[in-house]
Amino acid sequence: MAPLTEWANFYVIAGTAAATLTGLMFVVLTLIVGTVGRGSRAGLGVYSTPTVVHFAATLALTILLSAPWPALRQAGLALGLVGLLYSGVVTRRSIVAARREEYRPVLEDWLCHSILPPVGYAAVLVAAFILPDHPTPALFDIGAVIILFLILGIHNAWDIVTFVTIQRLPTGAATETPPATAPVPAPPPAASGAITPSTSGIE
Repeated sequence: MAPLTEWANFYVIAGTAAATLTGLMFVVLTLIVGTVGRGSRAGLGVYSTPTVVHFAATLALTILLSAPWPALRQAGLALGLVGLLYSGVVTRRSIVAARREEYRPVLEDWLCHSILPPVGYAAVLVAAFILPDHPTPALFDIGAVIILFLILGIHNAWDIVTFVTIQRLPTGAATETPPATAPVPAPPPAASGAITPSTSGIE
C-alpha cells in the first residue's frame, strides 16, 4: 500500500478543504434562504445541491483512499461504487436544472454543471478499474479529479452568492434616472374687463 501512503498529505489537505467548504455552504444557505423569493429559492436549490455533492464526493474520495485497505483491488472497488453513485446523482441534477424556467443556463453553466462533473466521475471509474495494476497513473487521475471538484464547487458557490446578491437589489436600482427639472409655469392670463394702457397719445 506504499502508493497510497505517499499521497497521505494530499488527501488530508484536500479532505480538510472539502469538509470546511461543505460546512460553509450550509451556513451560507441557512443565512440567505429566507431573503429570496419562492421561485429564486427553487432555483437556488437546483444549483446549490451539485455544489455540496462535489464537496462531498471530494471528501468521500479522500477518506476512502486514506483507509488502510489490505490491497489496491478493494480500494478500486470502493472507488468504482463512489463513481457510479455520484454519476447518477449529478446526471439527475443536471436534468432537473435544464428543466428550470426561472433561469436559462449559459455556456459556462453547462460546462460547470453538466459537462465537467460527468467527465470527472467517469475519470474516477477509469481510475478505479486500473488502480490494482497501474496505481501511479490511477492516483494522479484521482488527484486531478479531486482538484477539479474543489474548483467546480468554489466556482458554483460564488455563482450562488452573486445570484442571491443581485436578487436582493431593489427593483430598478440599476436603471434609476434623476428626476427631470420642473417646467417654469406660464404667467396667468389677464382678467376679463381689465384696463390696459392705451398706445395712442392724449387728446
